Amino acid sequence: MNHPTRRRQPKAHAMVNWATFAVVLAVVVIMLGAWTRLVDAGLGCPDWPGCYGFMTVPQSETHIAIANTRFPETPVDVVKGWTEMIHRYAAGTLGLVVFGLAACALRHRRSGVPFKLPLFIAGFILLQGAFGMWTVTLKLWPQVVALHLLGGFTTLSLLAVLVFRLRAFPAAQSTSARVTPEAPSGPAASASSLARLRPWLYGGLLLIILQIALGAWTAANYAAVACTDLPTCQGQWWPEGMDFRHGFDITQHVGPNYLGGQLTAGGRVAIQVTHRAGALLVLAYFGILLAWIWRRNNSRELHGPVRLVATALATQIALGLGNVLFHIPLPVAVAHNAMGAGLLLSVIYLIWRHHLLPQAQLSTATHTTIMHQEVTA
Repeated sequence: MNHPTRRRQPKAHAMVNWATFAVVLAVVVIMLGAWTRLVDAGLGCPDWPGCYGFMTVPQSETHIAIANTRFPETPVDVVKGWTEMIHRYAAGTLGLVVFGLAACALRHRRSGVPFKLPLFIAGFILLQGAFGMWTVTLKLWPQVVALHLLGGFTTLSLLAVLVFRLRAFPAAQSTSARVTPEAPSGPAASASSLARLRPWLYGGLLLIILQIALGAWTAANYAAVACTDLPTCQGQWWPEGMDFRHGFDITQHVGPNYLGGQLTAGGRVAIQVTHRAGALLVLAYFGILLAWIWRRNNSRELHGPVRLVATALATQIALGLGNVLFHIPLPVAVAHNAMGAGLLLSVIYLIWRHHLLPQAQLSTATHTTIMHQEVTA
């Protein structure tokens, strides 16, 4: 029997490699952003895209004197300046890689490689760059900081989807001319359960996104240290004086320097308690969902992704607990941000693998359900 070739075209193969590199670089940028925020270097350079009017951090006595004259309210701190600039250099490199992917995809679009998604990512990264600028020029205004953090996770997710699509491209192209239905690998009841699974998977993805948004708001308002004990907060299950209205006020005015935060203690406690409640909800939801998938997926196609999500979730919960128990140690806090990205990617990968399940299995499940409804009607 002649099997269709699965060899990638040279350009498609190169795009897979560069897109994978972009995913890794996006994770690095997220970690550097967390590091910058945690060491209070978000305004290490008070202007953008340079640093005190220079392309690099001023270090000589002459340049430092000029910089302090230009920005008398923010004297030069060389260490914080380099922390901020390294983050910018990494983000700029990621932007160049994304633009290269978009240009390559557009040039070779007639070969069938995805080109709309790379173009969209290129446009989105321009918006992300604008948020990076506003983060500095608006002096860490929480709304912009939170959106900038979410934009980083969005960029990472889009790049991961691009990698999945590029890896599936040669197989899809080579088999498009001759598709043969596969027999379902499990009982009809199991296949029917998998067919009904998709909305629950997307519901889980939405929960992860909301929890990441809560984490971004927590970081933007410096609320991570509002509760320093477990499982209670300030010795209470429901702390007195929590101010949810103040904590989730998105109308904070532009103007003040938000380095260190401007919220009252009650507002920060409300944010932290909400973030903890969200973590418990995510843990319970995915605990039930992953167990259900594991039991129903007789053909085991999803067992690997399920293990991946479970491992990422357990690690993320452990890192979150470590942040509180050890009072936000820098390596643990940065790892917590990185594992948030890992958990998001693992859930996206689980959804992608579910989409790749043999179509005959899912269509048979749907047909069986309809036949059962007709017979029992």
